[in-house]
Amino acid sequence: MSGSKDQTRQEDFKKATAGALRAMAHAGAEVSVAFQPGPSGLAGKRARLPLPTRALPPGEMARLRGAADAIALRLRHHDESLHAGRAPSRRDAREVFDALEQARVETIGAAHMPGVAANLTAKLTEQCEAEGYDRMTRKDQLPLPAALSLLARERLSGEPPPAAARRVLDLWRESLDEKAIAAFDEMARLTDSQEAFAKAARKLLVALDLAEAEAEAESQNDEEGEEGNETSGSQDNSGEGESKAQESEAMLGAQPETQAGEAAEEDGTEQEEDGAAAEGDDKPGGPQAKRDVPQSDDASRYHAFTTQFDEVVEAEDLCDADELLRLRQQLDQQLSHLQGVVSKLANRLQRRLLAQQQRAWDFDLEEGMLDVARLARIVANPTHSLTYKREREADFRDTVVSLLIDNSGSMRGRPITVAAMCCDILARTLERCSVKVEILGFTTRAWKGGQSRDAWIKANKPRNPGRLNDLRHVLYKPADMPWRRARKNLGLMLREGLLKENIDGEALDWAYRRLLTRTEHRRILMVISDGAPVDDSTLSVNPGNYLERHLRKVIADIEGRDVVELIAIGIGHDVTRYYRRAVTIVDAEELGGTMMKKLAELFDEDAAAAWQRAAAERAPILV
Repeated sequence: MSGSKDQTRQEDFKKATAGALRAMAHAGAEVSVAFQPGPSGLAGKRARLPLPTRALPPGEMARLRGAADAIALRLRHHDESLHAGRAPSRRDAREVFDALEQARVETIGAAHMPGVAANLTAKLTEQCEAEGYDRMTRKDQLPLPAALSLLARERLSGEPPPAAARRVLDLWRESLDEKAIAAFDEMARLTDSQEAFAKAARKLLVALDLAEAEAEAESQNDEEGEEGNETSGSQDNSGEGESKAQESEAMLGAQPETQAGEAAEEDGTEQEEDGAAAEGDDKPGGPQAKRDVPQSDDASRYHAFTTQFDEVVEAEDLCDADELLRLRQQLDQQLSHLQGVVSKLANRLQRRLLAQQQRAWDFDLEEGMLDVARLARIVANPTHSLTYKREREADFRDTVVSLLIDNSGSMRGRPITVAAMCCDILARTLERCSVKVEILGFTTRAWKGGQSRDAWIKANKPRNPGRLNDLRHVLYKPADMPWRRARKNLGLMLREGLLKENIDGEALDWAYRRLLTRTEHRRILMVISDGAPVDDSTLSVNPGNYLERHLRKVIADIEGRDVVELIAIGIGHDVTRYYRRAVTIVDAEELGGTMMKKLAELFDEDAAAAWQRAAAERAPILV
């Protein structure tokens, strides 16, 4: 009876919350509201809210109401076309711009409705505590959009930030100059006008060196339009420079603040040209005024300005054990509805693999194990001698599988959650079949370059610096570590501060070289990504296709050697233009089935035999 009452109470709460959202948004039946495991999100007129538990404790109710209120206020007070027209093109700047707009609409609602203010405060407090803001001791540990959003809320509403965030926000306040403070003050005066607020927000981005002044940007766009085809064609990658934001916005896993994606490659080209104009040229006049784009093979060859600040780090070292356990529990809770579906697919794969490892027997031997099935023959005719049998293993190749997961900011929300769960189930399944599994992730240590960029600036910004960010390659599960010991490490993918930029080429090369050290006969590398490689700091001073060109070269080297079988899965992003063996899925929910299907194809006995025969004919590879 109590369970039935709890379920009825849960349904009543969901109906009331959905009704309040529609009423506050002034949208009526136009808005569809769904309650599903995972973070809240908004895609067009479709709202998603976290699935409440049956117990419905007061704290959870307040947080859910806060998430619903945040979506309702965005629907009511936000004009998406106006926002898109004012938004900057660079990814990090756009993320800040989106977060500031969300702070504006929530401030408007909180000012007129005390109940809404309480709900939003509960949601924000829980978010700050869940992300561990109280344990941060350096300002670069707090993501830039989150820091500026909290500072904006404080200035716009006059209310102090949550206690968990106060210490790290004090560090951010100390770094703000007069122009940034003036921009915050102007935003506070213009909260009721989205257009005026957007202009003030752009001033803040300019003060923080995240975007150009609007007048200068419009002037530059006019000049580019007049130049037409005279602009360097080698850097026009608009067809391939897809924005990760547009890809991930279609998913309901986005946060209420519209998630900004990776900057387009043409944006990197524009920044590069801006840099050339700002720094000038050593030979005045003439056609050599723009030379930031390297023209020689030596200058354009991929390299890093410095590798001093790069790191390969184990998951346990990035957060404490208690937080890692909490993140793992959060992962389990969010993906409970998918567990059954993917587990069925995993069991199917397991049966297929075990079928290839079935043992066989050699009969009619002179020695070995007595063949009891033929004893009746001896009883019928004692002249027959005893026969023996010996068990032999089928020729099943030793195999290792490496899963390389994109840990960039645009994977935030549903994609990274589903990826973590699929890796967990796949690792468990393959381990039962005596197949070693390694799980790796790749991102950067900071936004906008970090210490590598600082070193480049101190060196007087030499030309052709190459990669200008600090790599962070994460080791979630080494191949020789049992799944039970690595299980909780996968929860780290849900940590908000982890996901930053993505430099795919070097990550792919890192995973490939790790596989080359393995002794297994068969090595498989599966890459899961949701976009092209993007790092604003690197692309601002190199050609717009600098990272993509390196990725293509690494892929060509791996596929050309055929020592490792390479396969890629793109989430909402066409990876078939990079990889010979690849598949693209539209929704992150399809990831589990696609991973199982592709691995089943790779483990198909006929295909594996053909690959092994081809590998045997090739010469040894020198690493």
